[in-house]
Amino acid sequence: MSKSLPQKPIEIKISTVVAVSAIVHGADTQALDAALHDMTGGVADFFEDDLAVLDVADLAPGDTAVDWGALVALLKKYRLNAVAVRNAAPAMHDAILAQGLSLDSGKTRDDAPAKDGPTIAAESGAEAQVMVIDTPVRAGQRIYARGCDLIITAVVNNGAEIIADGSIHVYSSLYGRALAGASGNPLARIFALAMEPELVSIAGVYRTFEDGFTPEMKGGPAQIRLAGDRIEIHSMKPVTPVNRS
Repeated sequence: MSKSLPQKPIEIKISTVVAVSAIVHGADTQALDAALHDMTGGVADFFEDDLAVLDVADLAPGDTAVDWGALVALLKKYRLNAVAVRNAAPAMHDAILAQGLSLDSGKTRDDAPAKDGPTIAAESGAEAQVMVIDTPVRAGQRIYARGCDLIITAVVNNGAEIIADGSIHVYSSLYGRALAGASGNPLARIFALAMEPELVSIAGVYRTFEDGFTPEMKGGPAQIRLAGDRIEIHSMKPVTPVNRS
């Protein structure tokens, strides 16, 4: 009788982990609390215990006296779990590490492509990468296209979440959550043939639709893009074919 191989106490495998990028412009926790409340509209499950990386590149140069404990607790209040800090000044490192947070040495947002394009690699001349999904995205599913555009040719149901570092194209109905430009690219866009999402985000700027999607564009072809710090929605009316005879 053969014996099964003993199970290893631990195994390490490569996994894709999605984290929200929280770009912090000030260290006043009361102001941050008010901003988060306005962003979420008081919706308790706006965030779903997502991991969060704090980007402090926009803090004033002399503003190093951040109450990291209070900031972590504030994010936890809104169901965001802080795991790392990006672009922290050296003077902040000890206080950050004391809270159990990691120091993210990733690229700054200033390294993002200056021209419209799906990825940084595409701007440097490398062939652009695209993730294509041909099956419906069900409630509870989360799909992340790291470093590329995401194309979905089937319905994205309520309760589903699709994320891309580039743009998102849904050649069907979009009912769930769509987050484009997840790595900080403000030029990313969201396209759908039938737009009716629960939530959209571009480069960390969110907009929810608790009261329903914009009535005049509900269920029709539309694109969503970022204009400054504001989400804009534009209808894409079908083009009448031109008779070239």
